[in-house]
Amino acid sequence: MFTGIVEDIGVVSHLDTNDSTGGTTMTFTIPANSPLLKDCHEGDSIAVNGCCLTVTSFTADAFNVGVAPETLRITNLGALAENSRVNLERAVRADTRMGGHFVQGHVDTTAEILSVTPDGNALTFRFQPKNRDMLRYIIFKGFIAIDGTSLTVTNVNDADGWWEIMLISYSQERVVLAQKKKGDTVNIEVDMMAKYAEKSLAGVLGANSGDAPIPLLEKMVQRMIGKQ
Repeated sequence: MFTGIVEDIGVVSHLDTNDSTGGTTMTFTIPANSPLLKDCHEGDSIAVNGCCLTVTSFTADAFNVGVAPETLRITNLGALAENSRVNLERAVRADTRMGGHFVQGHVDTTAEILSVTPDGNALTFRFQPKNRDMLRYIIFKGFIAIDGTSLTVTNVNDADGWWEIMLISYSQERVVLAQKKKGDTVNIEVDMMAKYAEKSLAGVLGANSGDAPIPLLEKMVQRMIGKQ
């Protein structure tokens, strides 16, 4: 579990697409004097661009992770190269202040940046998801994690398939999104509470499949008809 509050920006210092196990290993170097690895242990979880990864080994200023093929397919990690910059956040502790929102580190889809528009000292980013189904979980003033950064949705257009966020000047100095441009890809995790709400409502309505009955709605309609 994470909060979406980025702790540091790391850099890809080594990329091995055919390691000793036949998989992919990535090495990330952290800034000097960063506390990110001071309490680290092998097996710990660190979110890299919003993707929960397991630390396989580490030194004082760098750590290694193994990246599964499915992760490379679903996220933007497969597009990383040496010297790429990434957002980093350690897994949340029980005594951590929840400054962002509940982020699982499970990327739902990627999205393309459609535009970046200055607004005073802020930047407005417009995104279009690769998986359009995700739009049903994105609401005005709701939470969303973009490359692991907890942000607030400022505008949604379901018909055209996009949403916007605004990045304040403080955040521009602390997350990788500020350096991205039109056409770039970001990792997206929608608010998991929206998924739970959808599943709970589906259970109440009896809508476990596309053609399943919805008894609650039937009762409501019957009651309305009975009052006429």
